[in-house]
Amino acid sequence: MNSSRPIQIAPSILTADFGHLADQIRQAEEGGADVIHLDVMDGIFVPNISFGPLVVRAVREVTRLPLDVHLMIQDPERYLAAFAEAGADNLTVHVEACTHLHRTVQQITELGCRAGVALNPATSVEAVREILPFVDMILVMSVNPGFGAQRFIETSMNKLQRVRRLQEELNPLCALEVDGGIGTHNIADVIRSGANVIVVGSSVFNQEGSIQENLAALRQASRGALWQAV
Repeated sequence: MNSSRPIQIAPSILTADFGHLADQIRQAEEGGADVIHLDVMDGIFVPNISFGPLVVRAVREVTRLPLDVHLMIQDPERYLAAFAEAGADNLTVHVEACTHLHRTVQQITELGCRAGVALNPATSVEAVREILPFVDMILVMSVNPGFGAQRFIETSMNKLQRVRRLQEELNPLCALEVDGGIGTHNIADVIRSGANVIVVGSSVFNQEGSIQENLAALRQASRGALWQAV
């Protein structure tokens, strides 16, 4: 079975130059990015602090691309409305951070956003079985959340395949996102493993090439890669 879902590339601004953030986002949009990914960290759920709704609002003002807001924060339901009002299109919460996950997903949907649920590397695929029929996206973390530029955890390939098979069973329209350590060397493999939304950070925002050149290289490396059911 081949995936018919379009492959979306989602640059994460976590590794962008915040002194020139608006310009870098415009370059990403001009370079063919499909989504802008924003990693929100609270220093509690993950050992780092990034930014909040004010930055999401600032990004909303400089791009028409969908904003994919990944909430790596404890008890995210406290801030869902603020991020929705700031311009988020997608709100993704962690299964590990929500005591009442179904209620949190309902809240996201009621705010008019697409709902996503993320899994840390050591969290079982089965943790999303009951919530899967109610969400728009599952995010598989292929690094430990909290910092950019980490090495891809190779067992994530198998995990992506298992999540994708569960999606085919329970929610075939659900997107499968992967985040962490992805570049031209492995983007085709993660797509073949089932992912169709690919978060990329340091492989886009770096000194080795322009943002447009890096996005073109990723798109070229992904071309022709289709998921195969195994």
